[in-house]
Amino acid sequence: MSRTVYVNGQYLPEEEAKVSIFDRGFLMADAVYEVTSVLGGKLIDFAGHAARLARSLGELDMAAPCPDAELLAIHRELVTRNEIVDGLIYLQVTRGNPGDRDFAFPDASVKPTLVMFTQSKPGLADSPQAKVGMKVISIDDLRWARRDIKTVQLLYPSMGKMMAKKAGADDAWMVEDGFVTEGTSNNAYLVKGGRIVTRQLGTEILHGITRAAVVRFAREAQMEIEERPFTIDEAKAADEAFITSASAFVMPVVSVDGVALGSGTPGPVATRLREIYLDEMRKAAI
Repeated sequence: MSRTVYVNGQYLPEEEAKVSIFDRGFLMADAVYEVTSVLGGKLIDFAGHAARLARSLGELDMAAPCPDAELLAIHRELVTRNEIVDGLIYLQVTRGNPGDRDFAFPDASVKPTLVMFTQSKPGLADSPQAKVGMKVISIDDLRWARRDIKTVQLLYPSMGKMMAKKAGADDAWMVEDGFVTEGTSNNAYLVKGGRIVTRQLGTEILHGITRAAVVRFAREAQMEIEERPFTIDEAKAADEAFITSASAFVMPVVSVDGVALGSGTPGPVATRLREIYLDEMRKAAI
């Protein structure tokens, strides 16, 4: 059965969904996106994703396609129409179709493009990988300097995923000036002596919505958080490590560049934080 997707005010079968070849998202990667998880038919941290979308749009001087209340209604309609129990909703806003290709931004009369679609992921919160952990490698961070804006410029992260796959790993942690920035699609953490270390917010990393919730929950659980850069050598010497993202939630990391962390199995801090996060976010889901 075909999915129903959303394109500029219309709900369409995916086969009929189209945008112009002159859309700036296609030609210039002049677009931002968000991915919101769905558990039990409800949206996880929608308000956080909506707020980050507004920030990304503002940083690029791009018009919002509609108010947050309308975005929420579209999310819910797509969940209903596609009968999503567990899964993801992808949202993308581009600067629109000015009618031809030009490096200069079009004037304000050009409306932004809004597309949204669902991905069904049964058992999303019960990933087998959470029980065994993931392996990461380190690679140079060669992205542009404004990673805090959630743009669709994802070629290098995609290349990083493939580098990891070729090395027999699950993901790559990117390194700049000797310090880990983040994973290809996630924020990175290590745990040493019971203390959680993760890079502070800045233009070097995405301001993860899951990161914000996990840091808050960790502090509420009396866990110590230190926000600072860390090196790959520190990560290799850590007791445990993990990543956070909207689709992986809290995922343990069990090796870095082939070096096993701790016992080589998911550690207690990551395991507990995953439990807390899923429990709290299910309660707050809308």
